[in-house]
Amino acid sequence: MNVLDKVLTLRPGNTVARVGAGSRVPLLNPRELLRALAEAPAALPCLPVQAKGALPGLLRAARSEDAVLGLACPHPLSDRGAPERFVVAAHQVAAEAEHARPLFLQAGPIRVARADADTLDALKDGIYRVVDAGFSLVSLDLSRLDSYEAVEAVNALVAPVTERELALELTGPAASGGFVDAYRTLLEGLRQWKVPVDFVRVPESALSEGEPDVRLLRSLVELASEYDAVLSVGEAGAARVGGLPTYVAAGVRKVDCVGGFERLALGAWPPDVRASVEEKSAAAGLPAGQLLSVLEEQLPPLDDAAREKLEALSFMEATEVLAALGATRTGQASLRFLAEKRGD
Repeated sequence: MNVLDKVLTLRPGNTVARVGAGSRVPLLNPRELLRALAEAPAALPCLPVQAKGALPGLLRAARSEDAVLGLACPHPLSDRGAPERFVVAAHQVAAEAEHARPLFLQAGPIRVARADADTLDALKDGIYRVVDAGFSLVSLDLSRLDSYEAVEAVNALVAPVTERELALELTGPAASGGFVDAYRTLLEGLRQWKVPVDFVRVPESALSEGEPDVRLLRSLVELASEYDAVLSVGEAGAARVGGLPTYVAAGVRKVDCVGGFERLALGAWPPDVRASVEEKSAAAGLPAGQLLSVLEEQLPPLDDAAREKLEALSFMEATEVLAALGATRTGQASLRFLAEKRGD
């Protein structure tokens, strides 16, 4: 049994059920990748897929940099078939390219707007669909709730994730008394309910408008570690690619890089289509790039030239991000570690 064969045995059962046992794509739980990179000066990169035409370029960048990579479906509950279509598309592109670097698939962040029973029941049904589709990481955004509502909401929602031992990421609740206190209340409440949290996510916008607040970052890194979790930074914008090493140096273990990829995806469509998406985004209160991921299949398909341009630009942007996060040369190293330690 070679290295890849050994690592393929670590794939989550829900993922194998979706892509088939014969698949050779190492779609893993990011918990395994954290284990493999525990001593590496790197953060897991997670890139949003606003347009599926970007997938070949994102995956080619991971192969070029020999990097681990996460792919995020920003709005997996936009309709009932969205989670499955995303996983099938990502796997198809990876399989056709014979992609043999570690991948993980993230659903969300899924926004939890309210904590009433009807809202939570509907969200829980959606999370079951996400898990059945094959995602290995579910990200929940609790920022519209207070700490106590957030604890109740997570406890009501996580069964689909914890039953399959998948990874859970949480963006913390409203922080009127400060981020550290709000996150501590959340994590302490979830510890009492024995809910395992893998990633504690803080939006980049909360880390100051200029350079990131390194002191706050380190406080959150230490807090997360007290609860057997790691810190992730969400919504990292294009303007800060040069500052991504700061996150790594502060101890952040995962970064969701959004800004540049949203712009590239939206720019792939003709001006009249972009204008329509931007108009709808203003009405919906969502960034146009994010709304594109919901509307893509309703838009005219990209022509060959536009698709090739999107792939090339996505490759260039992803290559820069992977290098900035220290992910270069983490792919094969992770595979070797997991092949040797898979029974531990």
